[in-house]
Amino acid sequence: MQRRGRSRALPAVLAVLGGLVLSGCATIVIGQPRAPEPARPGGGGGGSGEVTVIGAEEGTVDDRARDALADLELFWGQTFPEVYGEQFPPLQGGYFSVDPDDVDPREYPNGVVGCGAQPLEVESNAFYCLAGAAPNSDSITYDRQFLAELADGYGEFIPALVMAHEFGHAVQGRVGQPGPSIATETQADCFAGAWTRWVADGEAPNSRLRGPELDELLRGYLLLRDPVGTSTAAESAHGSYFDRVSAFQEGFDSGVEACRDNFGPDRIYTQGSFSDQDEALSGGNAEYDVLLEIVAESLPTVWGQAFRDVFEEEFDAPDIGVFDGDAPDCARDADLELVHCAEEDLVAFDEPDLGRPAYSEIGDFALATAVAIPYSLEVREQLGLSTDDEDAVRSALCLTGWYAAKIFNGQAGAAVVISPGDLDESVQFLLTYGNDPAVLPDVDLSGFQQVDLFRAGFVQGLAACDVGA
Repeated sequence: MQRRGRSRALPAVLAVLGGLVLSGCATIVIGQPRAPEPARPGGGGGGSGEVTVIGAEEGTVDDRARDALADLELFWGQTFPEVYGEQFPPLQGGYFSVDPDDVDPREYPNGVVGCGAQPLEVESNAFYCLAGAAPNSDSITYDRQFLAELADGYGEFIPALVMAHEFGHAVQGRVGQPGPSIATETQADCFAGAWTRWVADGEAPNSRLRGPELDELLRGYLLLRDPVGTSTAAESAHGSYFDRVSAFQEGFDSGVEACRDNFGPDRIYTQGSFSDQDEALSGGNAEYDVLLEIVAESLPTVWGQAFRDVFEEEFDAPDIGVFDGDAPDCARDADLELVHCAEEDLVAFDEPDLGRPAYSEIGDFALATAVAIPYSLEVREQLGLSTDDEDAVRSALCLTGWYAAKIFNGQAGAAVVISPGDLDESVQFLLTYGNDPAVLPDVDLSGFQQVDLFRAGFVQGLAACDVGA
């Protein structure tokens, strides 16, 4: 988010992790379908349909990958005919596991893995190889040490998620890719989300997923996003954090049919390039005081317009304040860090414990997201709706997503413009602070559910937010 008309860029974006770097300068690039290399003499190889992972070792992350692949074959064997009207052709090239620190080429057919690649080419990566003339085409290959590192940081289900994403590319290899790279990658995320829901519902015979692990999965997606500032037209674009999480949750909520139908040329992606060098050098963050000015301008602008156009009422904008330590007397609890006081027409936040840390550790749109949540409770107050129960908080999270969409669409005032990565920061804020009772007290919502509510408001608008619109 930035304000136009100043001598320098004033965006609100985070550029902390464009991609995890492992073993020197190798950057994570999960999921880009690899085109086959020309066939080599004596090449070839086809799977028997059994889940055998070539090069795998017992008692390692390979066990989880193998379980996931078995369940993926079962899921797509059942689902593909229902959605696409034909049987799912099993992968013909097989599955390959590589440990870059301990490679024995003799373990692999003719010493190569998927697409005829050398085993060491797989380092810090996982990919599906499109069917073609090269050895071991129509296959999935992964670096198991890389998957183990992801699992250590973001939960044991992450290797299964990577397998599900790559299997999504195998589905595309049978029905066609939806277009540019970013559509292809996020549709594979959507397919992975649909399969993950099947696992979460207890349908998978080999894989397991507990509800709290979904938050870890979403945090793991931060490592898998494109560097902030990447164009949607980039040859290997995978999507922003918000784009990828949104696609995953769409599949999780709505199933494979949504993945099939909703990734056409009219799909909106939030990823974008920086507008100028100053914006890129700042990492996209507005100065703290300027950010507060932008938030104080944009919130009453979008809600004033909505009240006039949608609710046919006038909106009385509350004050936005800060406090240090104890919450204002009007708050129900002095320990709260995010406050809505209807009787005082006040929205406020604890600056040292919430405002500054969210700004410095995540980014400035994280703070904008924080302020928008109690502001949305004030919106409900003026509409005569509840403000102190879980339904109110669910609605406020959705309304906060709607506010973000208004900024994204350039409808928060002529001078307020979103910047690359802003929505990524919203996701990070909810996953980092959403379960803190000082921020959202007495709310039994996981981070995954909070992000899903925010996404609903962003994508579906006010109608999704329980305000009678």
